[in-house]
Amino acid sequence: MNLNLKGKRALVCGSSQGIGKAAAIELALLGADVTLLARDAEKLNTAVKELGGSGVHNYITADFSRPDSVKAAIDDFIGKGNVVHILVNNTGGPPGGPITDAKTEEFLNAFNSHLLCNHILAQAVLPGMKQSGYGRIINVISTSVKQPLKGLGVSNTIRAAVGNWAKTLSLEVAQFGITVNNVLPGATSTQRLSGLIEAKSKKTGVQTAELEKEMLHEIPAGRFGAPEEIAAAIAFLASPAAAYINGINVPVDGGRTGNL
Repeated sequence: MNLNLKGKRALVCGSSQGIGKAAAIELALLGADVTLLARDAEKLNTAVKELGGSGVHNYITADFSRPDSVKAAIDDFIGKGNVVHILVNNTGGPPGGPITDAKTEEFLNAFNSHLLCNHILAQAVLPGMKQSGYGRIINVISTSVKQPLKGLGVSNTIRAAVGNWAKTLSLEVAQFGITVNNVLPGATSTQRLSGLIEAKSKKTGVQTAELEKEMLHEIPAGRFGAPEEIAAAIAFLASPAAAYINGINVPVDGGRTGNL
């Protein structure tokens, strides 16, 4: 199986921590040159030092709440002659809460941070992918694309939009040797999961340990996932071995999602 990414440049978003950072580490170990993208330069600088492999690694900064910031950063990066072969779209999810309580600006903010920024980045890197004949766009979304999650009204809505954007894109770029796929993490041990549990605990008065127990009861594997396990799926889809896998959703959730 060919998993060798030597000579490939990967741009990994939201990579100063969590799933994004784990994905960057995995891609680097497979030989890729990795560029990290997030808003905190100090955290990014620390993360770059943790990347292994034989590639050349660096980082750029942008704020995903401001699509203009993302566009300026990626235009400058590509303008310097950089070619991105692997794009991992990943950023923090919207705050939790029922959809009946969601304010209109919450949908707009999430749409900007997720769909618009994904689109800006994809448009910027596609010319280089087409020219090199190799492209992998991998979107880290959520299992809510397949089955909406309770208490995540805004996230459910926007994640579905990103999923359909990705499928549409996959149909248009496959002829150039470019694939577009979505990785759908289930409950994963990250700061986001901890934050969602703590927020729900404050709102309901239920202890965090009890809420965690309830969540684990819904997962056949009986545990939360590790960021590295999500990263493994991302890395495989980024590899030459996954060249004929295109336009699909890959749940990595311990079997929790209740449909095929």
